[in-house]
Amino acid sequence: MSRSPLLTPIRLGSLDLPNRVIMAPLTRQRSKQPGNIPYELNATYYAQRANAGLIISEAVQISPEGQGYAWTPGIHSAEQVAGWKQITQAVHEADGRIFLQLWHVGRISHPLLQPDGADPVAPSAIQAKAECYVQEADGSHHKAPTAMPRALETEELPRIVADYAKATRNALDADFDGVEVHAANGYLLDQFLCSNSNQRTDGYGGSLENRVRLVLEVVDAVIEATGDSGRVGIRISPMGTFNGVDDANPRETFSYLLRELNTRNLAYLHVNRPDWVGGVYEGFDALLETLRELYDGRLILAGGMTAESGAQAVEDGLADVIAFGRPYIANPDLVQRIKARAPWNEINPATLYGGAEVGYTDYPTMVQTAS
Repeated sequence: MSRSPLLTPIRLGSLDLPNRVIMAPLTRQRSKQPGNIPYELNATYYAQRANAGLIISEAVQISPEGQGYAWTPGIHSAEQVAGWKQITQAVHEADGRIFLQLWHVGRISHPLLQPDGADPVAPSAIQAKAECYVQEADGSHHKAPTAMPRALETEELPRIVADYAKATRNALDADFDGVEVHAANGYLLDQFLCSNSNQRTDGYGGSLENRVRLVLEVVDAVIEATGDSGRVGIRISPMGTFNGVDDANPRETFSYLLRELNTRNLAYLHVNRPDWVGGVYEGFDALLETLRELYDGRLILAGGMTAESGAQAVEDGLADVIAFGRPYIANPDLVQRIKARAPWNEINPATLYGGAEVGYTDYPTMVQTAS
């Protein structure tokens, strides 16, 4: 029985990975309050999954303004950096590697989550048809429609870029092996990329070159903050419509972006298939082939992957590495299960967001199940 190509080693940027199985970023809303601080429970969760070739952390807000969901962790305070240091230490002690995903939600937020109750910010004052998760002053919590955002002023954008750079330095201070720029899934950078959410008339809107500008400025600042050391990845979601974004010509938009990214020293490009509604949109596979041909570096593919489809994508050259999200929630020993061709635990959708150990650190490994 031949070994799955997912179990072969590969080099991503400055990292040597023992396998091609990535733990994708997964929002779980389990940071310590107040302060959105990572803590011991999170360290246990990540260390359990250190068998992955690389863990990409849950999305982490780069600033208080970047938050769009209650109880999600940040990387902008000293307490948060110290909390993340516990997690990176636990992962490294388990022989794992971990990147931090840099997150600004843009318009996918609400004044209850914003400093001083301010309106969320966005490329343009266009309200998203989406929801966020808020906590009221009395402690009650619920889903809420995202608020009408205000358009960022041109002179504010250097501050946004600086926030990404500062968060990157904080992540390195917390001993992360690198960072991933979150430019996917309808959050701030994706809002700038997509034509329906970016109606600006300055140098950051209108033309393709202008809509891509902020993403490239962020990537350049983050690379500089790491000392250009091959420790930066970027995640994109071409053809994705999650959180209300839509682009009139994703082939043109993302082809241009990838040509620009080819000139940067990136560890990888992380492409998320648009599987949020249970299926990949018509035309995505053809677009993926185009992007694979265009991009010169390592490509991670995520979105509804199985051990079989992931192995096939690697064999076909569509991807170099495969990211698994939901399977890693329910299977802390996912690499061992792939190696043994063992069945996977089913996920409990009721425990995905918020809470404590249940549905988080209590999913059994194969060994625990057998005993």
